[in-house]
Amino acid sequence: MDQARSTISKIFNGEPHSYTRFSLTQNMEGDNSQVEMKSPSDMDEEAGGNGVGDNLNHNSNRKPYLSQKLGRTPKNIFFIAAAILLIFIIGYLIGYLVTSCAASVLPFEDQPPPETNVIPLMDWGNVKLLLAQKVRADNFENVFRDFTFESHDAGSPGDVALANKVLNKFKSYSMNTWTDEHFVKFHDPPTDGYNIVTFKNGSAEHPRGFLSYSATGKVTGAVLYAHYGQEEDFMLLRDKNINLNGRVMLVRAGRNTFAEKVANAAKMNASAVLIYPDTVDYPFDSDMELFGHVHLGSGDPYTPGFPSFNHTQFPPVQSSGLPKILAQTITTRMAMEILRKLGGQNVPEAWGGVNRLGDESDHVTVEVNNILAEKKINNVFCVIKGLVDADRYLVIGAQRDAWGPGFATSTVGTSILVELARAISEMVQNDGFKPKRSIVFASWSAGEYGSIGATEWLEGYLSSLNMRAFSYINLDGVIAGQNGFKVAGSPLMYSLIESTLKEVNYPGQSMPLFSQFAQGNWEANILEKSLKMDNAAYPFLAFSGIPSVAFGFTSGNSVYPYFGTKLDTREKLNGFTSNQVPQLTETAARFAGHMALRLVHDHLLRMDVSKYDNIIRSNVAKINGKINSHRCKLKNPFGWFLCGLTVRWLISASGSYSRASRNLASDIQNSDLDDIEMCRIINDRIMTVERNFLSPYVSPIESPFRHILLGSGPHTLKALSNHLNAFRTDSPEEDINLFRNQFALATWTIQGCANSLAGNIWSLRNDI
Repeated sequence: MDQARSTISKIFNGEPHSYTRFSLTQNMEGDNSQVEMKSPSDMDEEAGGNGVGDNLNHNSNRKPYLSQKLGRTPKNIFFIAAAILLIFIIGYLIGYLVTSCAASVLPFEDQPPPETNVIPLMDWGNVKLLLAQKVRADNFENVFRDFTFESHDAGSPGDVALANKVLNKFKSYSMNTWTDEHFVKFHDPPTDGYNIVTFKNGSAEHPRGFLSYSATGKVTGAVLYAHYGQEEDFMLLRDKNINLNGRVMLVRAGRNTFAEKVANAAKMNASAVLIYPDTVDYPFDSDMELFGHVHLGSGDPYTPGFPSFNHTQFPPVQSSGLPKILAQTITTRMAMEILRKLGGQNVPEAWGGVNRLGDESDHVTVEVNNILAEKKINNVFCVIKGLVDADRYLVIGAQRDAWGPGFATSTVGTSILVELARAISEMVQNDGFKPKRSIVFASWSAGEYGSIGATEWLEGYLSSLNMRAFSYINLDGVIAGQNGFKVAGSPLMYSLIESTLKEVNYPGQSMPLFSQFAQGNWEANILEKSLKMDNAAYPFLAFSGIPSVAFGFTSGNSVYPYFGTKLDTREKLNGFTSNQVPQLTETAARFAGHMALRLVHDHLLRMDVSKYDNIIRSNVAKINGKINSHRCKLKNPFGWFLCGLTVRWLISASGSYSRASRNLASDIQNSDLDDIEMCRIINDRIMTVERNFLSPYVSPIESPFRHILLGSGPHTLKALSNHLNAFRTDSPEEDINLFRNQFALATWTIQGCANSLAGNIWSLRNDI
């Protein structure tokens, strides 16, 4: 064939003597024009004649008859014959090749089916069985020993050594690993001197416990007992016409976070807060110290909204969640000495346990000398890559640091993290399990200071994570008892949580967790309505818009008292679990593993977007009811504002979301779920829901938890409802312009989420 191509090329692109030129001459004597094709030799012969007259004479050279008849010389006839022969040979070769190829092609009906690139699903029952075989209670004893450290504060040598152990474990499973380094600022207790608490003329106390991120300095004020320091506790005191300004609030630990207690006190213009463990909630030695932080937020409060990478230039700002008043923990003994000497009014009957609230003369002096220090922390990661959508990933994480031994705080969670990484990697490498999407395993540092490691990672890679990470499962504190089981998370995951509760059995029994703890109504008895701000899953959900879940065994109505102390040991946890720690840990690991594997196994993400429909409707109905009940009835300016306020657009936005969720369900019903591209499109629509509930109209520096349904700040629907209460009671917090703006922006955030869920731009309706 190459020879044939070479010959043809020479024919059409050869030397000058082998091609013809066209000479166009017009017959001036006749009415018609004639075109004559002449060879170079003809043109040469004509050149020797008499110019134009000779050119018009076609027979002037008296050529032989054959040449005259064909207009060719014998030389040209030879070339024409050769060309015809070559064309015949080429045609024969082409025919031969076509016949040979056709013989090797199967008939149409015998053709193999077209490639769909669908990876065959392993039966879900087999997946569950494999996980159960690999996650065993017996395995955890060795893992507990590997990760039990007496001291591993964030950034300490113990924390670094533990990080290296986790990293080496991941590497031993032949997994892709990496680390993430941050430089963050902590408040640590004073290295020289003490924090000091002095009541009246008594001797100065030097508590060893401390609260990171407290304001520093020295204040003196009258003590006021404020129960647990919840909002309703302070409202009750204010309703009693008690002066709260400049008071030092004495509150019990528990029920809400240290940061929330301090923030609530600061709203009442308190000067300081003292927090103690009451014997009702903390049945341990009266001199046991409490440790914690009071940053109302997560992450490094000195780089809000920014990752704390080394040498990065940050604006000179601080988190709005940093308190401006002093905060200090004291022991039970110190608190009892103060409470016994208080005067003033009697405590509310419902509070009990304490006689008096405190008088203006019950002065206490609080001095906080914590020091600010920068430390390096490391997060440790590994990944199992998906085989279809490798760029979509689930994250499973656990904090690694603790104030002391931190067995329940971090050792159990870290052990589950490492064991799940081992088990699932073996399922992929040895047992034929093929996850469609990727799983990232993350070991965080500085969790005790407000989920700093997790939050800094989110801040550093937010633009990638909220487009690709579709869920987060938190393993912190999953064993804190055995008599109860609690789950909190995104409503998108409620259906997955319910099905997992029905599939995973209680330790040592054939009874599933659902039957053991649901008691007929799992949402009432197991589901907690919101994640707590000090849970690492909270920034994933409310800051990054990634559906998240946290869970754990509890002690019923009581709490595990050793969190945030240096008594959090294996022995103490054994006492709270009847020595069932390995068995409970196995069940917790299987619960997390079931959810994770379901999310990477199925064609479609196991998330139910309709669950948000009822939540939106409930919030809208509450706002609408409050506006209608007070419309044109209030005498203050807000009453007139309500007369002109319409809830129509908010109701319309709620309806848009409802329609979009129903349309998605219809699209799923009518789609070919074996089509990889179709599944990816649907999954991407599902993934937009959570992140589109993040208000795009507020700054992550001022209001980092931008989720309008589950976040915190004036932009949330809950805040709008509370703002209506403030107008009703003529509270100083009322602000008509702020309410008007936040009301409009919340409406459009819901509508924007509905538009995104609806899919393509041509599927949208401008109902608002």
